[in-house]
Amino acid sequence: MKKTGIIIAIIAGTLTSAAQNVNIPATVKDAEAQTAVMLREIAVAKQTDNKGVSPRTLEDGKLKLVASRDWTSGFFPGELWYLYELSGNKKWETTARAFTADVEQEKTNGTTHDMGFKVYCSVGNGYRLTKDPHYKNVIIQAAQTLSKRFNPVAGVLRSWDHSKNKWDFPVIIDNMMNLELLFEAWKLTGDRHLYQVAVGHADQTMKNHFRPDYSSYHVVDYDTVTGKINKKTTHQGYANESAWARGQSWGLYGYTICYRETKDAKYLKMAENIAGFILHHPNLPKDGVPYWDFNAPGIPDEPRDASAAAVIASALYELSTYSKHAKTYRAAANRILSSLTKTYRAPIGTASGFLLLHSTGTKLTNTEVDEPLSYADYYYLEALLRQKRLRAGKKLF
Repeated sequence: MKKTGIIIAIIAGTLTSAAQNVNIPATVKDAEAQTAVMLREIAVAKQTDNKGVSPRTLEDGKLKLVASRDWTSGFFPGELWYLYELSGNKKWETTARAFTADVEQEKTNGTTHDMGFKVYCSVGNGYRLTKDPHYKNVIIQAAQTLSKRFNPVAGVLRSWDHSKNKWDFPVIIDNMMNLELLFEAWKLTGDRHLYQVAVGHADQTMKNHFRPDYSSYHVVDYDTVTGKINKKTTHQGYANESAWARGQSWGLYGYTICYRETKDAKYLKMAENIAGFILHHPNLPKDGVPYWDFNAPGIPDEPRDASAAAVIASALYELSTYSKHAKTYRAAANRILSSLTKTYRAPIGTASGFLLLHSTGTKLTNTEVDEPLSYADYYYLEALLRQKRLRAGKKLF
């Protein structure tokens, strides 16, 4: 405990001295201008792609749209809701409603665990800001659909249905991000089952996904007959025993959510432990933007992952409101957000309107490497919004 305290104190001193607050009004104006570029690019892309509803990345320098079933479809609508919240401009609400409508049908898609990413990032933000009863109903339906993927023997929500030759019942750390939808639907309906599914999944993941140093595996495969673990592996990280950067960010964010919704101290402690792993890892660059995997063999010549950095920053802002290490986490988040704003943003008019450059989707297959990604932009705007609220002395929730 003393050693951890010393490390945290050192981190706090280092990051506080270097961290700078972002010029939020100017950054929001830039984001609005860049998003206007994105909207024009989307209109052009839709002329040849009548199934695409949301931007995901650039592919061969061109904007790539995805259908609503894609796990990333909800991020751009969510970005539009954040722009509305950050700017107060009603035009962003109108645009957000239009793009949100395109992904609402996913509420009954029971073939995926990504319901939180798709529905909660879009519809969830819409409901939070407007209290539209239609959005409330979509959230509830989506949560009920997601809850059907829970296996009571294994005690977790199934992640993927694909690659059944590789896994029996795969659960990825990313799935922690979908629990927020279940918690929200529980609060809206009083359906205790939704709460129990969320907590059960969080507990089993905490038990089986993490190593002694609080880094996480990417994929844990369960035996649904016995509930035991078949294997622990990776699908996007460098190696089975490595720490895939975005996976660590999902865990940090997910357990922070769990503490918010349950006030169970074990989740707060878990989030703090994951934060400790990330922030004092020797391979974390000085700017706070991690390489795509903390154990990638070619560091420092490995690609960075701005998306992981944005998720980490946003999570740390929230964690700072619960933890006794508030100054450390706030300083680290400020440092990361400042780095992203100064060094990783696309110049206005470029990158088809994406906000951030230099993210990594799946390095092992050389897919979306050193490219913009919609979820990087989403969590960047969320982190910006959270810094704005905290600087104004407001609560995040």
